[in-house]
Amino acid sequence: MSAKRPRPAWASEQLTLAWQSASLLLGYPDERLREQLPVVREAARTLPVALGGPLLEVVDHIGSEPLDRLQETYVETFDNRRRCNLFLTYFAHGDTRKRGVALLRFKQTYLHSGFVLDESELPDHLCVVLEYAATIDQVRGRDLLLDHRAGLELLRLALAEEGSGWAGAVEAVCATLPPLRGDEREAVRRLAAEGPPAEEVGLTPYGTPGFDPALTPGPPDGTVDLPMPVLREVDA
Repeated sequence: MSAKRPRPAWASEQLTLAWQSASLLLGYPDERLREQLPVVREAARTLPVALGGPLLEVVDHIGSEPLDRLQETYVETFDNRRRCNLFLTYFAHGDTRKRGVALLRFKQTYLHSGFVLDESELPDHLCVVLEYAATIDQVRGRDLLLDHRAGLELLRLALAEEGSGWAGAVEAVCATLPPLRGDEREAVRRLAAEGPPAEEVGLTPYGTPGFDPALTPGPPDGTVDLPMPVLREVDA
C-alpha cells in the first residue's frame, strides 16, 4: 500500500519529532504534560516552520492557560463535540459495524510491529497512532494516517473554525502528509457534506469513551452534536 503513495517530503527525524510532539500536545492536559512543554518547545524549534510553527502555538496555549480551564476546554472540545473527536475511524464509519472491523485492523497493524496496546486505549485514537508512527513504525503509522486522511482534514478544519488552541497540532500532522490528490479531496468534500454513517450498533469493547455518557461526563443535555465543518482550504 505504501509503495503506491508519494514518499515523505520530510526527513525521518523530522517526522518523528513532529508526530511525537503532536501526540503529547493532543493528550489530556495535566501537570505531567506541563512539565514536558520545554522539551516539546525545543523540539518544535528545530523543525521547519510549516511543522514547528503550529506546534509552538499549541505549546504556548497549553503553557499559558490555567490548568483547570484548560482541562474543561479540552473535554468540551474533544469529548463533547463529534466533529472534533480524536478517534480516526469515527469519521469514516460512525457507530456502525464497519468501525469494529476498522479498529481491528489498527490492532493487527500494531501487533505486526510487535506493539501490544494497553486495553484501556482504543487503537484509532490519534495520539496512539502518532506515538506508534513516531516510535515504532513510520511506514505503517503513516499509512494509517493516510488511510484516514479525510477524517484528519475535517478535524483540522473543525478545530480551526472553533479557533481551538489545539488546532496547530493537527495542522502540523496534516503538513507532514503529501498534498491531497483529486480522489482524496473529493472524499473530504463528501464527508464534510454527509458526515459519518449514523447506524447505531453495539461496538463493545470498541465503544468510543468520549461519546459514552457513562464514561465521560458531558453537558446536561448530553453530547453536543455540531454540524460538520465547512470545507474551505484543504491543502494547508
